[in-house]
Amino acid sequence: MTPTFLDALLRAPVPVITEVKLTDGTGADLLGARTVREVVDAYHDAGAACMSVVTGRWFGGSSQLLRDVAALTDVPLLQKDFLTRESQLRQAKELGASAVLLTATLLPVAVLKALIEHALRLGLTPFVEVRDEEEIDAVTHGPDCIIAVNNKDIRGRERDRGDLGRSLALLAAVTGSGTRCPVSASGIHTPDAAAHLVNSGYAGLLVGTALLRASSPRAWFAEFDRHRGTRPDPEIT
Repeated sequence: MTPTFLDALLRAPVPVITEVKLTDGTGADLLGARTVREVVDAYHDAGAACMSVVTGRWFGGSSQLLRDVAALTDVPLLQKDFLTRESQLRQAKELGASAVLLTATLLPVAVLKALIEHALRLGLTPFVEVRDEEEIDAVTHGPDCIIAVNNKDIRGRERDRGDLGRSLALLAAVTGSGTRCPVSASGIHTPDAAAHLVNSGYAGLLVGTALLRASSPRAWFAEFDRHRGTRPDPEIT
């Protein structure tokens, strides 16, 4: 039986969600001369247990990208897009997603609750992205959701460098929500910063641009693993 996205991340030897994304927030190309298959193969080689696929047009994505990645891998996939309707969740399932991004900043509390419940009925893991304690308090079904602190500002189309201090400041609130899998997402540039977040208590991380720009995702994973529990805390800004 294929594990849920949440369970795959919790069981992962290296709890990092890798990402397939065509451009960054400024529109800069992230694939270069590589094909999507080559990116997915590199993540497989690194031992990725689950992947995110950015279908949002801000990042050059499309629904077809999710379909293409689903045809290349058996690991659980997260569709990252601004999903606001139940019909979009059904489409995500049909395209091969195992989890869906729900952005609390964009959704009224009642709508967020309804989408979480609909995702769970479809067998999808709700990946609820938050930026403050009020949004964390609005998440229902905490044990069945991944709650992810976005270190970047979606209001600025995530063109900022990111603030990992936000994840550290919100960790207690995220843990208190009942989620089994608190995640720090975006703006994670180095393996040692990633290790610090996990050592601090995060069960998983979502690393996009840094891994896409790394010469070797496998080497990035190995360095991250070396830093876990063995290195003094880096300065987080």
